[in-house]
Amino acid sequence: MDKRRFLAAAAFGAAAPNLVHAAAPVRKGPGLLTVAGAIPTANRGPLDPALDQLMAKHGASFDKAWEFDAAMLAWLPAATIEPTLEYDAKPHPLRGPTLAAVVGAAGVPANASVVLTLRAIDGYTVPVSLADANRYRMIVATTIDDRPMSLGGLGPLWAVYDADRLPDFRNKPLKERFAMCPWGLYYIEVKAS
Repeated sequence: MDKRRFLAAAAFGAAAPNLVHAAAPVRKGPGLLTVAGAIPTANRGPLDPALDQLMAKHGASFDKAWEFDAAMLAWLPAATIEPTLEYDAKPHPLRGPTLAAVVGAAGVPANASVVLTLRAIDGYTVPVSLADANRYRMIVATTIDDRPMSLGGLGPLWAVYDADRLPDFRNKPLKERFAMCPWGLYYIEVKAS
């Protein structure tokens, strides 16, 4: 590669993170995950109590949000982890974008001092700081064993980390490793900490 092409490629690479929203796909399919709260960008309006029944019943309230469909989540860079799951005591490959990349798509900087309240379809909620989400390399898993996760199982989305490889969790009993990992994830509220 000649010097001029190298410099042009380097300049594009440095600018690429700022182009995420310009190149991100537009939601066309059913919304799977909503990110609201302290986010600078949005692709949907306020919560509609009549049409957003589950979020309304769980006490969500927002004026704007970033909503993802499956294609938008698949567009984000994906990571693979393989934790031993508490449900069958076997390792399973899980794949999906990092939690930081998901909230980053809504404009939250990776080093922001925020708390993410993760909410599952069954109402289970857990607060996780973005710093811990980064430290634990949490992902929003969309596949398990190379297959899309199903509603009624652990999916369609699961906020999870590789507990086997994290000092904070690997020595805990298997049933206690995943308390910060709601399966059936559908809503994330971002709050300044």
